[in-house]
Amino acid sequence: MQSVLRSLRVLEAVSEHQPIGVGALSRLVDLPTSTVQRVLVTLAEAGWLRPTEEEQTRWNLTAKALIVGRRAVGEVGVREAAAEPMAALRDTTQETIHLSVLDGLERIVLIDRVDCDQPVRTYNRLGSSGPLHVTAIGRSMLAAMGDADVERVIAHGLERVTENTITDPARLRENIRETRELGYAVNIGENRANVCAIGAPVLGPGRRPVAGVAISMPDIRFDHRKVPHWGDLAVRTAAEISANLTS
Repeated sequence: MQSVLRSLRVLEAVSEHQPIGVGALSRLVDLPTSTVQRVLVTLAEAGWLRPTEEEQTRWNLTAKALIVGRRAVGEVGVREAAAEPMAALRDTTQETIHLSVLDGLERIVLIDRVDCDQPVRTYNRLGSSGPLHVTAIGRSMLAAMGDADVERVIAHGLERVTENTITDPARLRENIRETRELGYAVNIGENRANVCAIGAPVLGPGRRPVAGVAISMPDIRFDHRKVPHWGDLAVRTAAEISANLTS
């Protein structure tokens, strides 16, 4: 029983102070560093926590913990809130629609997908994840956060995934500024070659992003002239999901 209580104390502390290192966590929960380290490893093996890739390891919640937490506070599940708006967006655009949530503080994970009937279409495996700065959903969610969050992502390092990935901090800041003005983000082959997307954030209490929705398509059907129209559709769909979550 004591080990369970210690694990819950550590999990709660991480949720409030993430990302956090072992030393600081040990002081917060008033447990020896060796004990906290064992608990962290156990929770990571169970899929509740994940270590950062920094030189000095710190710890974040995973999407598993975040999703369970949302259910616990009685909110309508994100998937359920998004199901009808996503299907409608797919029918309107005839493209594949993605729904992702935060995984820790610097990545997103795909939790739902509504496929289109096009003979050539995009495909992302449910559960796949990526850095915030390389996807349309991730950047739209980042733009809905504060400047401190943007700087945290920059400080963590802007990983290059394709030759089109934004890796220059100044360019990312400018992209975030544009995304805030438009309300949506555009990705042209930055996460996967030959794949484009237009994404918008789903906002929860306090207008913090809790998820994001995107229209995903192969570059052979991407038309720059249609971006404002697609962006408006993504923003309206995200707003409908947000309303479903809080209704």
